[in-house]
Amino acid sequence: MPIGIQNLREIREGDYYYVDKSGWAADLVGAGKAFFLSRPRRFGKSLLVDTFQELFEANAPLFKGLAAEHRWNWTQRHPVIRLDFSEGMLRGRAELDERIRDLLDDNASALGVQCQRQSIHGRFAELIRQAHDRHGATVVVLVDEYDKPILDNLETPAIAREMRDGLRNLYSVLKSTDPHLKFVFLTGVSKFSKVSLFSGLNNLRDITLDARWSALCGYTDDDVDTVFAPELPGLNREEIRRWYNGYNWGGTSVYNPFDVLLLFDRREFHPYWFETGTPTFLVDLLAREAVFSPRLDRMCGDLELLSTFDVEHIAPEALLFQAGYLTVHEKQVLDNGDTVYTLGYPNREVESCLNRVLLPAYGVPRQVALASRMALLGALKSADAVAIRAGLHALFAGIPSDWYRSNPLAGFEGHYASVFYSHLAGLGLDLRVEDATNHGRIDLTLRFAGRIFIFEFKVLDGDRPDGSALAQIRAKGYADKYRSHGQPVHLIGIEFGRVARNLVGFETETLNAIATE
Repeated sequence: MPIGIQNLREIREGDYYYVDKSGWAADLVGAGKAFFLSRPRRFGKSLLVDTFQELFEANAPLFKGLAAEHRWNWTQRHPVIRLDFSEGMLRGRAELDERIRDLLDDNASALGVQCQRQSIHGRFAELIRQAHDRHGATVVVLVDEYDKPILDNLETPAIAREMRDGLRNLYSVLKSTDPHLKFVFLTGVSKFSKVSLFSGLNNLRDITLDARWSALCGYTDDDVDTVFAPELPGLNREEIRRWYNGYNWGGTSVYNPFDVLLLFDRREFHPYWFETGTPTFLVDLLAREAVFSPRLDRMCGDLELLSTFDVEHIAPEALLFQAGYLTVHEKQVLDNGDTVYTLGYPNREVESCLNRVLLPAYGVPRQVALASRMALLGALKSADAVAIRAGLHALFAGIPSDWYRSNPLAGFEGHYASVFYSHLAGLGLDLRVEDATNHGRIDLTLRFAGRIFIFEFKVLDGDRPDGSALAQIRAKGYADKYRSHGQPVHLIGIEFGRVARNLVGFETETLNAIATE
């Protein structure tokens, strides 16, 4: 398994599995001159960049038997300038400028040219022009993790702005040197607005949400079934899909390669991708913005919102989407021509893990959440209403009183419903939000252990239950569409009191399945 290997030569010469993206790369080169692609971390972006470099340097033996072998002009070589910001943490403009100078000097040495200019802007422009003259061919510029110096410093906005300004100074060269360029490809996690980072670089085409390139990075279902066919025996194929498939940018859905490779290597399901990065900044942002967690699986945004964000303003929808915690579920073109995207979780891994890390932000200690999660799984499996109530009561009772006194989220109207939803979503089960508002009412349907559970959660101003939660399920007729599924349906109405800060009402009703021929 090529786990962590982002070098095409090493993969091709080292007897590793390889999912062929060379045809996609060749097609993109034929489609234009300058492109930008945003994809989450560990999605194979660096390997794609390396593939472009090997193509333009005409290393034909590496592509023998691959899609690009007969679709590329191997007689023409182009000098390649590759800038990679993936390594290390840069904590200031001085460190960034030093790294850029090192990268430019390394490229100059590799291309056999010498640059005399001292400024970064001047040296980069000089490198491009001299490479063109020295090699007699237009230049290819590849930038990997172009935004990492900014993202590493989002928690310190002043430094993040310094990084943004430094990178803008670098990337602005690509406009003035356009006559010397053959192909430009920038990739990273986020998409900063052109005004803030790509000012004047109007020819850079953003293919992040172009359906034609949705599978440019990542493994498709067909890739898993063919390339990795020898690894499938002994693993549940549907569980592989449920755990790891579902990332979509308007076209073909894909798996995160990191997850797939580690699954086949270790032979057990685990949140491999999620655990490689702690989304502290993301969780803090969601808490600060008081995002109603049941909305996370039904967020909407237009192209402008999802495609850009900046240091001064980071929309939760944009960060969740660009970082890979939400993906495109539906694309709708309105009558006025605007395009609206409906976002949701890509798969079980992200849904369960993100909601688990959100619970501490909502005041639930990790140990309390873990104990309650284990108890709730057993209670749901046996449909033990008493145990379900006891587990949920313990969950809310575990939120310290000090948290309510000191945390702004305590006054957030959807706080209690968010705790309830995120706790259930953290189980990693088949959970569906039927209806959600920011007023603390939430309807959930859960399928588990051959049963269907329908929850209605209501927050009351007082602590006297009125039985309206269960009545709401009946009135909406939610159970009707499930009774023909051949499984018992459990209706659970939960009422929460703001004063008591816990459950004050809990009613259940079990409906037998309707017999079908």
